[in-house]
Amino acid sequence: MRSRTDVVEDLMARFPHVPREAVVKEDLLRGGLAFDDSALTDNENGDVKPKSYFIFSFDHRTLPELGTAALRRPPEEIVLTGGPYDFRRTVVSVRVNPSSPYRVKTDDDGVMHLYLDGKPIADVGLPPMPDYYRHTLANGKQVMEVAPTIQWGYLIYLTAFRVCQYFGAKEECQYCDINHNWRQHKAAGRPYTGVKPIDEILEALAIIDKHDTARTSQAYTLTGGSITSQVQGKAEADFYGQYAQAIEERFPGRWIGKVVAQALPKADVQRFKDYGIQIYHPNYEVWDKKLFELYCPGKERYVGREEWHRRILDSAEIFGPRNVIPNFVAGVEMAAPHGFTTVNEAIDSTAEGLQYFMSRGITPRFTTWCPEPTTPLGKSNPEGAPLEYHVRLLETYRAVMDANGLSSPPGYGPAGAGRAVFSVSSFMDSLPANDETAEVTAR
Repeated sequence: MRSRTDVVEDLMARFPHVPREAVVKEDLLRGGLAFDDSALTDNENGDVKPKSYFIFSFDHRTLPELGTAALRRPPEEIVLTGGPYDFRRTVVSVRVNPSSPYRVKTDDDGVMHLYLDGKPIADVGLPPMPDYYRHTLANGKQVMEVAPTIQWGYLIYLTAFRVCQYFGAKEECQYCDINHNWRQHKAAGRPYTGVKPIDEILEALAIIDKHDTARTSQAYTLTGGSITSQVQGKAEADFYGQYAQAIEERFPGRWIGKVVAQALPKADVQRFKDYGIQIYHPNYEVWDKKLFELYCPGKERYVGREEWHRRILDSAEIFGPRNVIPNFVAGVEMAAPHGFTTVNEAIDSTAEGLQYFMSRGITPRFTTWCPEPTTPLGKSNPEGAPLEYHVRLLETYRAVMDANGLSSPPGYGPAGAGRAVFSVSSFMDSLPANDETAEVTAR
């Protein structure tokens, strides 16, 4: 059998237009990485920003199976540089897998490296504990619990509703562990607020605004589980929209406001806009019709794939195509038992979806699928999708974008290898360098 190093280097050679940093980053995102105890944090008491579990677990084991990493958390992200592949600065979201061939540990001189198959391949930097994490709300809650930051501090992630009303085997998306992540944190006795009060979010944002003197945080995302009925007497647009309204009234123009929600009817989307949201993410999850029906049964039942897509197009009339950015979960296209069995078929299907939206000026983005073990697809596909699929997707994504005259979407920080901070896929690392500050100012 070929070693993992052989697989990685073969793909680097076969796809030279894909940054080699992105090849390794995708492998870390799809398969996870292990940590020596020396590379774990001291939670909120240390000098390293710990993993916040901001919405999903993004781990290949449950908390009880992580051992020391469940007690002394791994870092939120790592940054890779140097090494034998001469990596440019690459930010990677941490997904823990104790059996991964990738391991973060310190050498005899105390320098931290990423090892693959036992050999160092990159230097590892850890995210510093931000000043605002060292302060608590008046009620004692941590800023990390209420308003964690990811993407090396660029994005404030506001999971206002910690569970999803698509519930059970006949409704939950088959790759999503939001409900289990809620359950495991509550079982472990960790603070994990189900519905975050608006006043707590505003207080946490005030702490961030005061102490983030470098203005590293540039955007916030409002999100949480899908709402099929109501939460606290409000339907989805008004529930999430009330947070945006409060934030924009208190901190006008301080951050780019984004919302990840279902594809809602046009009137509801207009309310998002009226509440102050600038960017709308109505995620379409997976393009193939059969796979959407099977892997997103609740969304198919309540809305339906064709109606979901129609609503995405309608929302572009309100936000403008540039500011409608639906996500898909890259890799579930190849998930057994119903997914494509060849990389060619999976790429062709995904490219069809990209062309459908990009030809209309809408630029999707993607999250690299992490096969969490408590999900149906994670259980049946513990290795995720082949790395070749993810590498070819980066190539295909850029080709379809170029063919339609589009550029990297707003609200994701800078693009380009060595510049990108988006951490849950490599799509921003693989695009031409840009200056987002100028673009957002112009917008």
